[in-house]
Amino acid sequence: MARLALLSVSNKTGLIDLARSLVEEFDFEFISSGGTAKALKDAGLAVTKVADYTGSPEILGGRVKTLHPRIHGGILARRDVPEDIADLENNQIRPIDLVVVNLYPFEETIAKQGVTLPEAIEQIDIGGPAMLRAASKNFAHLTILCEPAQYEEYLQEMRRSSGEPSLEFRQKCALKGFLHTSSYDQAIAAYLSQNLTLSVPLWASPEGEVSQEYNLSGKQLQSLRYGENPHQPAAWYQTGTSPTGWAAATKLQGKELSYNNLVDLEAARRIISEFTDSPAATIIKHTNPCGVALGNTLQEAYQKAFNADSVSAFGGIVALNRPIDAETATDLTKTFLECVVAPGCDAKAQDILAAKSKVRVLILPELSSGSKETVKVIAGGLLVQASDDIVADISKWQFVTEKKPTDDELAELLFAWKVCKHVKSNAIVVSGDRTTLGVGAGQMNRVGSVKIALEQAGEKTQGAILASDGFFPFDDSVRTAAAAGIKAIVQPGGSLRDQDSIQAANELGLVMVLTGIRHFLH
Repeated sequence: MARLALLSVSNKTGLIDLARSLVEEFDFEFISSGGTAKALKDAGLAVTKVADYTGSPEILGGRVKTLHPRIHGGILARRDVPEDIADLENNQIRPIDLVVVNLYPFEETIAKQGVTLPEAIEQIDIGGPAMLRAASKNFAHLTILCEPAQYEEYLQEMRRSSGEPSLEFRQKCALKGFLHTSSYDQAIAAYLSQNLTLSVPLWASPEGEVSQEYNLSGKQLQSLRYGENPHQPAAWYQTGTSPTGWAAATKLQGKELSYNNLVDLEAARRIISEFTDSPAATIIKHTNPCGVALGNTLQEAYQKAFNADSVSAFGGIVALNRPIDAETATDLTKTFLECVVAPGCDAKAQDILAAKSKVRVLILPELSSGSKETVKVIAGGLLVQASDDIVADISKWQFVTEKKPTDDELAELLFAWKVCKHVKSNAIVVSGDRTTLGVGAGQMNRVGSVKIALEQAGEKTQGAILASDGFFPFDDSVRTAAAAGIKAIVQPGGSLRDQDSIQAANELGLVMVLTGIRHFLH
């Protein structure tokens, strides 16, 4: 008896060529449904409609057609179990040797402008995933193909193995099937969560409770040359059903983005999104800011950020919170930069930047739109947390010293505090005139970070502001800062020795503000 294949595909790319080869080379017969059956018939290929094979008509407008024992029995039957074979014979069910299924275009549907929730719901496939899962489960006895790219590989395997694909090949196809259904379900869940416009991540509740399960899937957007180092393979995956964040950015010019570029760009995006009221610029090296500044114009903000640490700025990643104008573009071309990102870029600026054709220039209109969670992979699992996107609220700050900040000092403290949030802990930021003057990042002790930031700032520490992402466990850093000329300090507080630091600040005539919020970044 001829072998039986079930063909039911939404994407009909390569379908007819596959079907012809199956008939001519391997003596297959087909059962199929809906548009797939019509496509096969139109190509002159014999096919039995699913409704004719099962004896049950399609119902509910086509919602139910393949969900039938004659279909799933033929897929799930174990050929080495006598009871299964007896069930097939008693119910006149033919074993199915090949299942070719792909799913309703859910992601393509919701990517369309103005699609409604009912329209999206109608594109949630039910019978397709059921067949995919059933066939994948029973890979010991049949083959499942879920995308056109597999068709030629399957035919080659059949030719090599005299019509009997190896168990290893069938298992590989089954894995593809389960990955496909998993990604499909994740896309639906992501869409529904976005549609609900949740104020907290789907995995967490407003009360702080977290889900017992967390699912993460993505579709490869780009294969990267390598990861952090040349010996590390890497790829860029898009999460969600439609491009958002960096997947939605427009690259105006420059080489392909690298793994390190993308990591640094995200760090730059997070910092620049803190500043909306004034033109702002940041320059990133290895995820830490070497310069952040506000200005009256974008050009001024960039110049100040660059001058904050012009040595480290070489080869940096620049983020701007205003569209790039000609004046700023001219300054951007004066040094080697890896990437520049901004919410826009005018025509004159594009012409100027084109002279530096290797510089990657990206447009990301929604600079402030980021993920509500951060995920880190550890051995054997994932760590998930809500993103540190709390907005600084100076009305909740405590002015704990005898000396209180002036309005200008308070604005400077807020600036330094916003930057410090995005520096690797232990983090210290020294600033003045809404510009970073020194940054101490990622040191094993806070004293070390203080010394680095002060040393980098040099003589500019006179009258400057110092921000710390965590509390001071002793008063030594306060005294070191005062000796360098720092006039005000912002820190979260919370140490058992807070009073020691406050007392030192009072003794030395410093302003100290406690935010009550810690901003460790590991």
